[in-house]
Amino acid sequence: MKKKYSSLNKYIFISMLMIVMSICYFIPSAYADASFKLVIDGQEVATDPEPFIKDDRTLVPIRVIAENLNAEVGWDNDNRIVHITKGDIQVLLRIDSNLVEYTNGNKTSYSLIDVAPLIKEDRTFVPIRLVSNALGVGIEWDNDERTVIVDSSQKNEFTSFFDVEITSVESGQVIEGTTYLGTTLDSPAPAGSAEIKYLLLDQDTAKGFVIARGTDFEIPYKWMPAMEDNGNKILVAAFYDNKGNFLAGDAIPVKVEINPQINLTGITEGQLITADKVPLGAELNFSAAYVKYEIINPDLELYYISHELDPLGGFTMIPVMEDNGNMSVKVIAYDTKGKAYEGNYVNVKVKVKRKLILGGVVDNQTIDGSVTLFASRNFNVSETEYVAVDTKTGTETVLYKNGYGSYSWFPGPDMAGQKELYARVKDTAGNTYISESIPVNVSGTAKVFLQGVGLGQVVSGTVNLKVKSNVVLESIKYILTNLSTGQTKVVGEGADYLAEYSYTPGDGDAGNWSIRAEGIYAGEIITTEEVKFTIYTGELYTALPIIEKDKFMGFASQLDKETKQVTGMSAALQTAQAILETGWGQSVPVDKYDGQFSNNLFGIKGTGSAGSVTSNTWEEYNGVSFRIDSEFRAYNNVSESWDNHNELLLTKSRYEPFRQVMFDSTQGAWALRRCGYATDSSYSLKLINIISLYNLKALDETTI
Repeated sequence: MKKKYSSLNKYIFISMLMIVMSICYFIPSAYADASFKLVIDGQEVATDPEPFIKDDRTLVPIRVIAENLNAEVGWDNDNRIVHITKGDIQVLLRIDSNLVEYTNGNKTSYSLIDVAPLIKEDRTFVPIRLVSNALGVGIEWDNDERTVIVDSSQKNEFTSFFDVEITSVESGQVIEGTTYLGTTLDSPAPAGSAEIKYLLLDQDTAKGFVIARGTDFEIPYKWMPAMEDNGNKILVAAFYDNKGNFLAGDAIPVKVEINPQINLTGITEGQLITADKVPLGAELNFSAAYVKYEIINPDLELYYISHELDPLGGFTMIPVMEDNGNMSVKVIAYDTKGKAYEGNYVNVKVKVKRKLILGGVVDNQTIDGSVTLFASRNFNVSETEYVAVDTKTGTETVLYKNGYGSYSWFPGPDMAGQKELYARVKDTAGNTYISESIPVNVSGTAKVFLQGVGLGQVVSGTVNLKVKSNVVLESIKYILTNLSTGQTKVVGEGADYLAEYSYTPGDGDAGNWSIRAEGIYAGEIITTEEVKFTIYTGELYTALPIIEKDKFMGFASQLDKETKQVTGMSAALQTAQAILETGWGQSVPVDKYDGQFSNNLFGIKGTGSAGSVTSNTWEEYNGVSFRIDSEFRAYNNVSESWDNHNELLLTKSRYEPFRQVMFDSTQGAWALRRCGYATDSSYSLKLINIISLYNLKALDETTI
C-alpha cells in the first residue's frame, strides 16, 4: 500500500509523488466530444483551444491553469520539457512521457501518470488532476453543468495514480551490485497486462535501458548493473500490454555506485590441487563484457593469462608438472570500454602426478587406414617418439620422432599384424618416460585415398588432385566417369604419385560425374573409392550488397525500431548480428546459379517465404576442406528476414536462456553463443566489439 499524507505541505516536502483522487477522476465518455466549462476559484476561464478528454482524463492547456493559480510555466523547446514553478515547488513534465518529476528545495521525487502531456494546436495539454494536485488545489466535477471546478482553497489527501509500488528497493537507495527487483500490487495487475519491465533512466534525460523484464508479476527479477549504469538514476517498474502500451507503474530515484566484487570459484585458499583438470568460474556482482583468468607460479616466475571468456562460461585449469608447488590464481573482469576490475588471488599448492598417455587409438583397435597419434602429457618435453613393437618378433619401429606434436600414421603391408604402440618422450632435463602400450591389429592392406575433390562438391573451376597412400606407387591415374553416359576419361596421370595434378573442366564437361584414382603397386591396380560430384560451367552469381555500406546501420536500425518494442529483444544486438553476418550489408546470399536475391540478413539455412537459394558451405573429405551446395532461406523482403530471425530466437526452446537476457546486448551476445547459435568461439566478442565501437547501444535506449 502506498503511504498517504494528511496535508499538502507534507506531500510537497516528502515526495510530491502522489496524485489526488477525487470524485472527478473519470469524466463520462459521453462528453468526450462535447464542450464543457472550466471554473477556477469561482471564475469561468475561457481556453483556446478548449480542454478535451483523452482516455477518460481531462486535459487542459497548462499555461491557462498555471497563470490562474499564480504559477509560472517555462518551455524548453529543444528537449520538449515543461517547467511549472510555484514558490519552492517545481514540476517537470516531458511531452509524450508518463514520467513526472517533482522538486521541493533539494528533494526530488518521481511519479508515473496514465496520460502523458501532449501538444495540440501548438499548446501543451496536461491532465488537470496532475497540475491541480501538484500545486495543491482541489478539483470537482459538476455533472449537471458539465463543469470542471478548481478551488485553490481546498486541501486534499491524495494517493498515486496506480496501486503499484517498488518494494525491493527504497527511494534514494545506493545500488552497489546485484539487486533483486520486486513490485507490490494493492490489487490485481492492470487489465491487459502482458509484461512487467524495469527501466533504469538517466535523471537528466529520462532516457535509459531495460534492465529486467518478465511475465510473472509476483517474482523478483535479478538485475546485474553494468559499470556504465553508474550515476544518479530513476528506477521504473512498468506494466505493458501485448502491444507495448504502458498501463501502470512506479518510479523512484536511486544512485548506482557499483562496488565491484570479483570472486574466483572452483578453488579455495590453501587448497591442495592434485586433479588433472580444475573447473574455475567467476562470481561477479555486476555485468561484465568478458573475463580473463590469470595464473602465476611465484616459485618459477611463470605467468599465464587466458583470452577473453564468457563471464558465465567458466574456465578449465590444467595443471602440469612444472606447476607443482605454489600457485596463485585470480579472475579479472572487464567492462565494455576495456577497463579491468581485478579480483583477489587465491593461493593454492599444486601436486599433480606425471601423466603420459598415447592418444588416437584404443585397445585392440583394427587399423585399416590413417590414424593420428598424439601424446597427452602434463609436463614439458624436448623430444617425442611414437613407437610400434611387433608382438611376435619384439622388433621395435620408431614411427615418428620430433620435439613434440601429433603424427598421422598410415601403416602399409610391412606393418601388418599385431602391434603394441606407445609414446616415448624426453623431458627438458633429458629424462625419458614411456606411456603404457596399446595393443592394435594392423590390417596392412595397400590403400590409396583421393584428395582434392569431395563427395557432393560442385566443381566450377580448377581443382588440384592428389592421393595419400600407405605404399609407394609405381604410377597414378585420375579417371572421371560421366554418371549419365558412363563415359570415362583420364584427367591426369604420371609416375610421380606424390605430385599434384590440375584439372580444369571444359565447356562440355557440365553434369554429374564421379572420380577415382588408380595406382599401380607390386604390378597390381589399387583404387580409391568413387567420389560423386557435379561439374558446373555456367555463370556463377556471388553475394550482393543490399544497400550502400555507409547506409546499412541506419537501414538495419530502422528495422529494429519497428520490432523491438513488441519483441523486447536488444536492437543493438540484432543490428550487430546483421552487420557481422552480411559484412555491413555487402554480402547477402544469392542463388549461385540463377542469381535470385535472398534478402537473408542472418545466413539462416532452410526454406523461407520466397523459397530458398543455393549457396556454399564448407565440408571436409579425407582431411581437405571444400565447398558444397547448401540451401539458404529466401524472403520477399528484408523485413521478412528480420521477423523470421526474431521468430527463431523467440520460439525455439534451445534459445530460452537467451530470452531471459535478450534485452541486454552484452548478456544476450554471450547467451547466443551458449545456446549454440554460432560455432565461432569469438562470435560473442565480435558482437560486443561492434556494439561498443559503433555505439549501437543507443538503439536500445528507451523512456516512458
